[in-house]
Formats: sequence, structure tokens, C-alpha cells
Amino acid sequence: MALLLKTEKIPRAAIQRLAVYLQSLERMLRDGAALVSSEMLAQACDVNASQIRKDLTYFGEFGVRGVGYNIHDLISSIKKSLSIDKPWNCALAGVGNLGRALLNYREFRQRQYNIIAAFDCDPLKIGQRVGGLEILHTRQLAEYIAEKKIQIGIISTPPESAQTVADHMAEAGIKGIMNYASAHIFTPDNIFVERVDFFNHLYALSFNISQSEEKTV
Repeated sequence: MALLLKTEKIPRAAIQRLAVYLQSLERMLRDGAALVSSEMLAQACDVNASQIRKDLTYFGEFGVRGVGYNIHDLISSIKKSLSIDKPWNCALAGVGNLGRALLNYREFRQRQYNIIAAFDCDPLKIGQRVGGLEILHTRQLAEYIAEKKIQIGIISTPPESAQTVADHMAEAGIKGIMNYASAHIFTPDNIFVERVDFFNHLYALSFNISQSEEKTV
């Protein structure tokens, strides 16, 4: 199964869909399936089969016409395409309720995202252990990230602290930031930022429910 990026301009939506395909394929593999057609995968992911075939062609040639995809091989290829076939070390800043939940979320490590350091500025939290990690003071953040060559930072601080933390992470050499704080952060162009805003999804749900109710009136 060949793996070759055919273009650097891969739509963001295609990358996001690959993550959905991967989760469905992993479930199928756990259930004992060995082969899957694009139609079967499309049904499991609630997309159309042509979309799946198009998305996969961004990354290479997959499957055998009339036979389908070998699930194990396709999982391996998607992981390689997404660069998640290797471990990624992460550092988390902000050990409040959300930060604690993230540190205790086992699936991060199962998917090779290893949070190896946790930071906070609250003196009452320093030295506590959460998720197997000792909470360090945020003044140690930049030095620790640079020393350990950590590439991904996770921000779960109050919004007023997010930019300061992002600045320290950028200075220390972080390559990408997952921002859970309810604040927009600014970083140099060479640092990728993903913002996780739960309210965006809640707003969409509220709107869709309201629209649906209006149609039934």
C-alpha cells in the first residue's frame, strides 16, 4: 500500500475526516473484521463512499478494486499519514478542573500523546501529583520544554493567563499548541494552534435544535 503525499494543499476537513475514519477502522479491527469496502466505511462514518476515496488519494494509493481495504494496513497508513505512528511529548499548563481531567485521560497516552509535564502558578498546587505527574511552577515551563524538546503544548489556564503561557511556550520552542482556554492567543507564524471551544459546538446544537423546532410548529 503506497503512501505518498500528492499535494501540500490538503484540505483541513480531509485531515479531520481521516481521524474519524481511523476511529471507525479501529472499532472494526477490534470486532474482528479484516477487510472493509469504501461503502461500509462510509456508512460507519456517515459520509459518502466517493468522499472517502477522494480523501485517501491525497495520501497515496490504498485498497484493491473489487476487494476493498485491508483494515490493519489502512490503519497503519492513516497513522503514518497523520504522523501519529510515533510518540509525541506534550506539556500542559493550567491544572484546574479541566487540566486535571486532561491529565487523567488515559487515551492521550494510548494514542501516543504523552503529557510528560504539568505546570501551574498556584502555590497550593505546586508539588501535588495528578495523573502520575508532579505539578511544577510555571516559571519552570520554558526551561523544561526546551530541555526535553517538547513539541506540543496544551493550555487549560484561565483566559487571562493563556497569552502569557503561549508566549513562554513559543520562546521555549513549542511547535504546536492545543488551546482549551476561552481566549484567543497569538503566536508566531511557525507555531500551529488548535483551539478547542466547547461553546462553539453547544451554540451549533442550540441553533440546530431551535431551527428544527420552528419547522415543526
